[in-house]
Amino acid sequence: MSLPAWSGAFEDLSTVRALPLPGDAREWAWGGSTGAGIKVAVVDSGVDGGHPAVGGVDGYVATVPDPDSESGVRFVDGKHDDLVGHGTACAGIIRSLAPDVEIYSVRVLGENLKGKGALFLAGIEWAIDNGMDVVNMSLSSKSPNLFGPLHDVADDAYFGNTVLVCAANNAPGPTYPSQFASVVSVAATSGQDPYTLAYNPNPPVEFAAIGIDIEVPWTGGSIVATGNSFAAPHVAGLTALIRAKHPDLTAFQVKAVLHAASQNAR
Repeated sequence: MSLPAWSGAFEDLSTVRALPLPGDAREWAWGGSTGAGIKVAVVDSGVDGGHPAVGGVDGYVATVPDPDSESGVRFVDGKHDDLVGHGTACAGIIRSLAPDVEIYSVRVLGENLKGKGALFLAGIEWAIDNGMDVVNMSLSSKSPNLFGPLHDVADDAYFGNTVLVCAANNAPGPTYPSQFASVVSVAATSGQDPYTLAYNPNPPVEFAAIGIDIEVPWTGGSIVATGNSFAAPHVAGLTALIRAKHPDLTAFQVKAVLHAASQNAR
């Protein structure tokens, strides 16, 4: 089986020096947290709020093309379906780790898991403008034309204290915003423990979580899937736990805590 790009970086982990946390790093980081009070946006193909693994969605918005608007994008509020199952998988993974988060479905992808860059960009902007604490993006763009706009919006998130968690592309090559330093970038590694977290001392992709041959929620039930897409929401869920337990942490401090709680940190 061909593994997602960047997975190989986590096969032989070297120890990394990390910020010391009081006592056990993971217990300090998220022990006892349920994610209560934290808003998580799932920027994807939509989320099936009725799926038992998701257990409800707190808000919905879809980005659609609008040639009459200055941005070329219009926001449509109101309940929508998951056009694929991909967004439901991500939301269900987040919910499994952080059961009390508020989940917001931001639909930017169509039935073929494709979408225009302007819709993706607008979805991230909506999440920042609407006070999301964590944004899960199990998608990214290869387009050089989007490098600048996505870099700007990633900076807006960083300085606005919204943590962007982005899956690396499954195929080799740069994609955005996963390669931006302000973003928590994630690749897949093997295993079944949802709390698996490792740090790559040779970025741009920094963190790994499980995402190879794992069971994930999907439209109509569940599937066994592989991809960096399914690793990212594990890290988004852990990020939500950290933010709920330590609400005063800034975005860069949250990344430092994830680093310190990684299995290869000392």
